[in-house]
Amino acid sequence: MEFEPEHVPAFLELFEASCQKIRQFPGCLELTLLQDVNLVGRMTTYSLWDSAEALEAYRASELFQSTWERTKPMFSGKPSAVSYRVVRHLP
Repeated sequence: MEFEPEHVPAFLELFEASCQKIRQFPGCLELTLLQDVNLVGRMTTYSLWDSAEALEAYRASELFQSTWERTKPMFSGKPSAVSYRVVRHLP
């Protein structure tokens, strides 16, 4: 996700208000927000879900829809989402 620098504080506030609810959503195992060290407006969320169905249930939820509606106006470019499968994890 890319935000204009002036929208970064508002996005961080929104993420902080939503992150515990997202993390507690059924099937969510991990949730992390990453920020580019060189471009403060570039952010990535990393989440780990116990199944593709759990992720899809989250994406269809009111929580996702309401958070996304508030986030979209802050973007400076088109966001993208990518899903990966875990091949190997070292805790």
